[in-house]
Amino acid sequence: MLSIHKTIDGKMTKLDAIQDGCWVNLTYPSEDELNTVAATLNVEPTFLRAALDEEETSRIDTEDGQTLIIIDVPSVEKDDAVVYSTLPLGIIVTEKHIITVCLKESSIIKDFQDGLVKNAETQKRTSFILYMLLRVAKRFLQYLKQIDKIYNYMERQLYKSQRNKELIQLLDLEKSLVYFNTSLKANEVTLEKILRGRIITLYEEDHDLLEDVLIEVRQAIEMANIYSSIISGMMDAFASVISNNLNVIMKVLTSITILLTIPNIVFGFYGMNVMGLPLDQFWWFPLIVAAVIIGVVAIILKRKDLF
Repeated sequence: MLSIHKTIDGKMTKLDAIQDGCWVNLTYPSEDELNTVAATLNVEPTFLRAALDEEETSRIDTEDGQTLIIIDVPSVEKDDAVVYSTLPLGIIVTEKHIITVCLKESSIIKDFQDGLVKNAETQKRTSFILYMLLRVAKRFLQYLKQIDKIYNYMERQLYKSQRNKELIQLLDLEKSLVYFNTSLKANEVTLEKILRGRIITLYEEDHDLLEDVLIEVRQAIEMANIYSSIISGMMDAFASVISNNLNVIMKVLTSITILLTIPNIVFGFYGMNVMGLPLDQFWWFPLIVAAVIIGVVAIILKRKDLF
């Protein structure tokens, strides 16, 4: 999907054709759209296709006056459970245009298209990119807070009953945090390269904005590390609890088995065709013997904390 936007009179306006100072967004583009943009804006085709590789990592590159910035952005998928992941977003800066390329629709791009980001003007290419990077960092923080809320809910559910559903959800959250942490660290490296000002010219206000982005990214890295450690410790704790519960159940079942074996032994003796057993003429005597032995063994097991 190809869309064109430009800031006109302080408002983000959708255009029908490419103009100078506009922003061209490509979301899961077709080959025709890629070829059209490449031919119209004379953009390096490899730059346009770089972000279409899901395994592409965050980096910055420049060639023939064009700059490619690939940044990892967070995404959320809701199926049976909430799963978070990341995907690459390509930002290409030319002399007169800004081009973004992404495999899927992103809420971050949607915010810019709807004009929800103040002071982001397409004519000011550097500041527009920095506002987009700041939005990415804030979205990471937002999703991390959501992960924390989901974790707290799952923790309360696990206190009630250790079901596989909650444990699998915790595993998904732990995997999401690994993706977030890896992507955030790669984004931090890219932002530090931009901060040096060798590839993209930065003005004084741009430095301040970029430093704000770095602060948000580092805060997100710290939060991801903390939440990952908490969930990992929680998983180990519940694994120990489940193992301990299993041991208790097996101990109780073993004790019950021992008690149930006693009547079989007593009745077995009196059921044999053997003469001379004490009081074998009274049918109730084996019951009393079995009951007394069971009581004594039960008291012993209770004192040993085995029952």
